Amino acid sequence: MSPATPHPAEIIAWYAEMGVSEALDETPHNHFAAPRPAPRPVLAPVPAAPLRHAAAATAPDEAAVSARALAREARTLDELKAAMAGFEGCALKATAKNLVFADGNPAARVMLVGEAPGADEDRAGLPFVGRSGQLLDRMLAAIGLTRTEQVYIANLLAWRPPGNRTPTPQEVAICLPFIQRQIELVDPAILVCVGRPSSMALLDVKSIMAARGRWLAYDNGTRTIPALPILHPAYLLRSPLDKRLAWRDLRTLKAAIDAL
Repeated sequence: MSPATPHPAEIIAWYAEMGVSEALDETPHNHFAAPRPAPRPVLAPVPAAPLRHAAAATAPDEAAVSARALAREARTLDELKAAMAGFEGCALKATAKNLVFADGNPAARVMLVGEAPGADEDRAGLPFVGRSGQLLDRMLAAIGLTRTEQVYIANLLAWRPPGNRTPTPQEVAICLPFIQRQIELVDPAILVCVGRPSSMALLDVKSIMAARGRWLAYDNGTRTIPALPILHPAYLLRSPLDKRLAWRDLRTLKAAIDAL
């Protein structure tokens, strides 16, 4: 007699007892006889793309070299202004409204160099015409100077940084050849660096409070010019108590002018 067919429940119970927990297929397979999967192809490493900032890092150097060449070719202030107007190496030009070249008398014995144009200066195309410029005019008048006759005024940068922010070292390095050439062409008897940025760039001053009111030397390539760092009028508007220090510096400047 053939054995009776097991009930499905008995088969399931037997599977569970043997440790079978899940069904993979309706028919059994010999997995040991199955072909091994083909090995994955080994891909050659993809060369890393050049870093963008590495290329960008050379741009300021190239712009500074171009600025030096243009500045050296300028034989007059008008030629220098035209060269700066056509210069595309400073990104500040793209956001500024105007080139702020200079104001005052190019034949004056005293040349003032500030930091950079503000919003008022950017609109007018002239340096020191806003609140700080009005204060500077009063400071000069206190020692008998007028901007139209006795002084020549320029800036370290000829284009306004967005939001009146402090110029970056790269921006200063790019624009430095232009102001250096401007000083050389004007050839003043006295150079006044107004504020820390211009004092740092032109006179290697680290602290304006420590250097202000002290005579330093600026070498324009052909001769040494007496240079005086003073506090910026914009700083004096924020810190009016330090106007007493500014007055001392103005008296120092006045004494030097009288001795010329």
